[in-house]
Amino acid sequence: MKKFALAAICLALSGPAFAQSITEKTGVNSVLGIAPSTADFVSEAAISDMFEIASSQLAVEKSDAPTQAFAKQMIADHEKTAASLKAFAVSGAIKEAIPTDLDSAHQDMLDKLKGLSGTDFTTQYHSDQVSAHKDAVSLFQRYGKGGDNPALKAWASQTLPTLSQHLDMAEALNK
Repeated sequence: MKKFALAAICLALSGPAFAQSITEKTGVNSVLGIAPSTADFVSEAAISDMFEIASSQLAVEKSDAPTQAFAKQMIADHEKTAASLKAFAVSGAIKEAIPTDLDSAHQDMLDKLKGLSGTDFTTQYHSDQVSAHKDAVSLFQRYGKGGDNPALKAWASQTLPTLSQHLDMAEALNK
């Protein structure tokens, strides 16, 4: 029994090394306006970029002309932010590992989109874009104000206006 308890404690303590913190994952930090840790910020920003790129590539194939134009812009802009984040890692400005795969929540969203077509696809893509950009604006805003890595904090603040514009564009798709 002691071995089981010890193993459970070790696993619980190692959890943050493998996943974002529970307060960030549940949205508590966002609601309270608390800046994410650098590890959480890097992870969420990278996953957000990967989801934007992958879902928008689907939209280019499956959606109407206005949505395709928006999707192409998302691909271009999020490829730039993904490259910037990777440059921080290569330069040594961040020590945190950049995820290379979507987390389960974003993978589920992407899988759902893959199974849709026509107006069902377009409606879901629009909804996902609004939600994803609200989350990204919050993430970058909070890290830009209170992050603990000065270079990453400045980058978050510089990137925020583009993400805010994406949110406005995503919301306009539904009008």
